[in-house]
Amino acid sequence: MAYRWGIPDNAQGKPVPKPPRSSTEDHKPQPQAAKFVTGTPMKHIVVMSGTGAVGLMALFLVDLLDMFFISLLGEVELAAAIGFAGTLIFFSTSASIGTSIAMGALVSRALGANQRDKARLVTVNVMIFAVMVSAALVYGMLSNLQALLAMIGAQGKVADVATDYLTILLPSAPMIAISMSAGAALRGIGDARRSMYATLIGGGVNAVLDPLLIFGFSMGVEGAAIASVFARLAVMLFSLHAIIVHHDLISRPTFSAFFSSLLPISAIALPAILTNTATPIGNAIVTSNIAQFGESFVAGYAVIGRIMPVSFALVFSLSGAIGPIIGQNFGAERWDRILRSLSDALLFVSGYCVLVSIILWSSQDWLIAAFSLQGDAASILSVFCSFIAITFIFNGAMFVANAAFNNLNRPTWSTVLNMGKATLGTIPFVWLGGKLGGAEGVLIGQAAGTIVFGIISGILVVIQVRKMAAEHEQKREEPEILEPSVPLTPFCSSRTYMGREEVIEETLAAETKS
Repeated sequence: MAYRWGIPDNAQGKPVPKPPRSSTEDHKPQPQAAKFVTGTPMKHIVVMSGTGAVGLMALFLVDLLDMFFISLLGEVELAAAIGFAGTLIFFSTSASIGTSIAMGALVSRALGANQRDKARLVTVNVMIFAVMVSAALVYGMLSNLQALLAMIGAQGKVADVATDYLTILLPSAPMIAISMSAGAALRGIGDARRSMYATLIGGGVNAVLDPLLIFGFSMGVEGAAIASVFARLAVMLFSLHAIIVHHDLISRPTFSAFFSSLLPISAIALPAILTNTATPIGNAIVTSNIAQFGESFVAGYAVIGRIMPVSFALVFSLSGAIGPIIGQNFGAERWDRILRSLSDALLFVSGYCVLVSIILWSSQDWLIAAFSLQGDAASILSVFCSFIAITFIFNGAMFVANAAFNNLNRPTWSTVLNMGKATLGTIPFVWLGGKLGGAEGVLIGQAAGTIVFGIISGILVVIQVRKMAAEHEQKREEPEILEPSVPLTPFCSSRTYMGREEVIEETLAAETKS
């Protein structure tokens, strides 16, 4: 007897039940639909950025603990070395963030257009691209490590310690490139939860190994670097498991598929890499300017570099959260929701930054004591907590604008804005600030440049989205050009076709009469 679910299939008219699901069907990954084209944009922003922030905060908190443990060793040179090393690590990580932006944009856009097979191809090819870029960058950095450290102001023992730290940690950069791309793919399909779990696992591994290797095995800075390598490995393995097993979002790699997708990937990834590496370039400029005023200021700035991402983890995660939301709505051509998402994101980031700035201002004395900072190091941390933290609102505006441009096929706009901020928005402001206010003035100058470019970014992204929405609406309202029903051929009369139609009509009429 055949199954006809819910339809009578016997004399009594009783419905035949559905056949039971097999165990393989139960465990088979289900296709992911675009989930951001419905519902309240603010809810999606809060959920996506919140879960992302938890994972990021775990990793950033481990970096902060790294600095805390190293400060317990009582040598300001070690803290300064970590600060210099962090500037170069930030550069390699930012390149991986650029490739992950391409992943999130292309995957979310494909899913928004209901093209799941395309999303699977994108996932594997972006990962390959990310590893290639990261490996090439690491090779170049390791080959010129001493020159790069000298360029940002590291000298003597500080440079030696930073070299030891980077020699261990930098080769693991391709692992973090894969992890970030996989995390972006998870966010692109709306699975922020597993993306969060991956970073939580990495943070847990690092938190356990840090004190064990730094103090238990007396390995110092090298122990901190080794712990970070194992943490990156853990994040990569979990992220790949989530992508392959839970979502079946990765296809088998082939040379032909990779080379055919190289152009669309590069069109977003390369500008995004330039965009994101602009920030560490700006930080390197700031670090080198601060280094002119002494290692104590650099040690204080290194602590700021660990406190800032923990405090503003939600802002950092927002750039990864808003991208898939905009990407899916762009694929679905929902311009009203894109504008609503932008305004909600800017409102959300502003409220969060005000709250965090109040907390930092009220807890600055405790932070200074916790990291055993004195003199110049304590002074520069106090300036950050009192005056600089609130300006992160404008960093948030730039993050939102960059994510929007990358997901709206305007990646070069992000590149121009970020490179402009790293140069025109940093060099003159930092130079003038250093002249007027020393190392603290350098920080204030950097914040002033951020304010200027944050405002410009926010205005430009709103103008661009409204322009694209108007162009789309105009295309929809254009009158449809009707094609002639008679298939005319060039240089030929239509009488032949008309004659055939007349014959057909006469035949039908004759058949009807008969």
